[in-house]
Amino acid sequence: MHHHGMALTRKPVRAKAPAAPRVKAAEAIPSPMADIPGERVAKVLARAGVASRREVERLIAEGRVRLNGRALDTPAVKVTAADELRVDGRIVDGPEPTRMWRYHKPPGLVTTHRDPEGRATVFEAMPPDLPRVISVGRLDLTSEGLLLLTNDGELSRFLELPSTGWVRRYRARAFGRIAQSELDRLAQGVTVDGVHYGPIEALLEPGPPGAANCWVQVAIVEGKNREVRKVLEKLGLRVNRLIRIAYGPFQLGRLAPGELRETPRRVLRAQLGPAAGRFQL
Repeated sequence: MHHHGMALTRKPVRAKAPAAPRVKAAEAIPSPMADIPGERVAKVLARAGVASRREVERLIAEGRVRLNGRALDTPAVKVTAADELRVDGRIVDGPEPTRMWRYHKPPGLVTTHRDPEGRATVFEAMPPDLPRVISVGRLDLTSEGLLLLTNDGELSRFLELPSTGWVRRYRARAFGRIAQSELDRLAQGVTVDGVHYGPIEALLEPGPPGAANCWVQVAIVEGKNREVRKVLEKLGLRVNRLIRIAYGPFQLGRLAPGELRETPRRVLRAQLGPAAGRFQL
């Protein structure tokens, strides 16, 4: 489906079995939402790629979501295959197949759908034929490198969970000097301004002696807000360039800045392992 914006069509949600050839009830063609035996509305809309769960709550508060013709006023509602769900008047189909893209985010773009300050966003930079996508985590305005994008809000949520355990790897260029022994102490975790950061693996890259800047490779699991910058600053380094080179098994590789490449479904299925069954792969 190549609708710009939401994955929506004019078709009703209920799929009727075709008149000919006659289809016995047991073989009835399932509705796209038939596999949802009564899911919370925010989850249904996230799976359908309409918005993240947080955004769904805002859409409901603004009266833009209707269930069977009535505007919803709470997200605490379950939806089944028999229900008609509309956002901004358009019918929401069942979930599209789960898809994911690797994107090389250049510096200078914010990773949000709407920026109150009017800065350019990652999503405005997307090709027009792309379905509506959301990011897996964020990269700061000045950060660059690998950003995973997906049309499935549930996949995004799953990959962001610290319990999923996917390591985020960065290369940081920083002003200042440091010894590997100081970086090794980060393996015990560190607290900065009252926020505790778990174990961090940091490796000093060899560089010319006496250089003003050094490059440090950093691996973190949680990815708290501005974690790499804050932790290195605590050690006296001022980060002036931050590039994410991997998110779990997915690598930035040779993607050029601004380049977008879809991850083949079989690769996504293989990397998700047993969790793949939760998604429309």
